[in-house]
Amino acid sequence: MGKAAWAVGTAALAAAALARAAPPPAPAGDAALERRVARLERMVEAQPLLELMGRLDRLDEQVRALRGEVEALRHELEGLRRRQRELYLDTDRRLRDLEAAAPAVAAARPATPAPKAPVAPAAPAPGAVPPAAAKPAAGPPAAAPAPVVDEAAARQAYRKAFRLLREGRYEAAAKAFREFLAKYPRSEYADNAQYWLGEAYYVSRRFPEALEAFRAVLERYPRSPKVADALLKIGYVHYELRQWKEAREALEQVRRRFPGSSAARLAERRLERMRKEGH
Repeated sequence: MGKAAWAVGTAALAAAALARAAPPPAPAGDAALERRVARLERMVEAQPLLELMGRLDRLDEQVRALRGEVEALRHELEGLRRRQRELYLDTDRRLRDLEAAAPAVAAARPATPAPKAPVAPAAPAPGAVPPAAAKPAAGPPAAAPAPVVDEAAARQAYRKAFRLLREGRYEAAAKAFREFLAKYPRSEYADNAQYWLGEAYYVSRRFPEALEAFRAVLERYPRSPKVADALLKIGYVHYELRQWKEAREALEQVRRRFPGSSAARLAERRLERMRKEGH
């Protein structure tokens, strides 16, 4: 019985010692604080991720803006390509029409009459006063005769310039037409040369020079068959220069002055495009 009581006492002392060594339970306030600290740690760890997501959002907005600009540029480029294609087709058609009509025009032109041989004066009768002794009647001096144009050489020079234009060598063609006009200003091909000089400038997008050349057709050759086409191209040049009022006036003038012509139909098409584009 003594040993049993000693064992029970020893166990009780050991339990009391363990109870004193164990840490006291944490109060409820400390647990809440630990949870808040843990949440803050997670927020701090997530901050770089939030910044990265913000950067991605900004990049996405920039990409969308760039796509819009690219689409606008693509639309503008397509418009330029369409106008260039129409210009090429129009020029090619006119070149073919002119080439087909050239033989007929050459055949219809009257041949230049050969100069008449001077007639020798008759011998004076014996005792008559020579005509040279008589005083000429007073009057205004005779006008100087117009210089004779070598139409064969002019025709050859014109065809050379026109061939350069047809081959797409626009700078060389413009130079050849300028030289032709300087050398043969009174040639029967001068009005055509002036018009095709404007075309060479227009296809090369040298719009100020083209405008001056087409206006020269109207001013110098008002009865030329190229007046309608030159007036049409004046409207086209103003359109390319974004001078909407001047373009509309020139195109409407083509419709009024040349109704039913191919130039009038082309002018109506360009006016319709301007209406659709809000010009």
